[in-house]
Amino acid sequence: MKKALALLTGCAFGLAASAQSWPTKPVKLVVPAPAGSSLDFIARTLGDKLRERWKQPVVVDNKAGAGGMLGMTAVAKAPADGYILGVGFNGPIAFGPHMYKKMAYDPAKELLPIVLTSSQPNVLAVAASNPARTLPEFVAWAKKQGGKINYASVGAGSSSHLTMELFKSAAGFEATHVPFAGSPPAGISVASEETQALFTVAPALLPLIQGGRIRLLAATSLQRTETMKDLPTVAEAGYPGFEALAWNGLFSSAGTPPELVRRINADVNEVMKDKDVRDAFAKQGLILGGGSPDEFKTFIAAESLKWGAIIKKVGISID
Repeated sequence: MKKALALLTGCAFGLAASAQSWPTKPVKLVVPAPAGSSLDFIARTLGDKLRERWKQPVVVDNKAGAGGMLGMTAVAKAPADGYILGVGFNGPIAFGPHMYKKMAYDPAKELLPIVLTSSQPNVLAVAASNPARTLPEFVAWAKKQGGKINYASVGAGSSSHLTMELFKSAAGFEATHVPFAGSPPAGISVASEETQALFTVAPALLPLIQGGRIRLLAATSLQRTETMKDLPTVAEAGYPGFEALAWNGLFSSAGTPPELVRRINADVNEVMKDKDVRDAFAKQGLILGGGSPDEFKTFIAAESLKWGAIIKKVGISID
């Protein structure tokens, strides 16, 4: 018994020491989105500071495709040693299991949440020519159309798509979904009145906003954000508790030692306190994350439950 206890104690000390000496070689950050994307910006901004802290190169590896699942599959199947991490987001983590009949990985079993890195509200955009100037006015106008309006999204099963479905249910109006391949064409469709509304993140619509072609009516965070202080939230405009965030966080493959997960979590939390990081994120309209691995895990479980119900109600199923 004493020998067994001594062995376990020795193993614990060994793991702790290993976590403290990590990393001894370059760390790869897999980004399941293309270069220039918001996720890419997040990975490179954090990676630059982590490189200084870890004294090792932090290499960003863009693996876009399959709605983010291509990149997250690479993370899920990686060795559980912390040298391959991924910046996952709600699509392939909380939405995918409810939409796809078969996935190459099980997010709940094969991915280990480390830390929430940031979140961002969607905003409701309409054409500048739309008569609605406020969210209540838009809902009243939409109801008068008798279901004869269309709404754009940045893709079927995206946060953009599901947020509108959640809002339609809360507000009680009908509209037909028209998916596009990303924010630029979706935004242009609203500006040109091909579609009548869109939920997506504000930075993606900046050229259309600055050009006076679209108008923002509300944001989907519970409180107004620092970068959009003049934009009301859906919650304050008559739908208490309404929240729909585009979020992202750091993941490793399942089996990564708890001591190492805690080490990486602590380092990322420290990096996110850096003024340069905070300013860079704020300029992009990103709300800094943080917190413990357990808090991130609990958050993901709640998001999966919430959006799983919406996906089931809408009937989204992808082979």
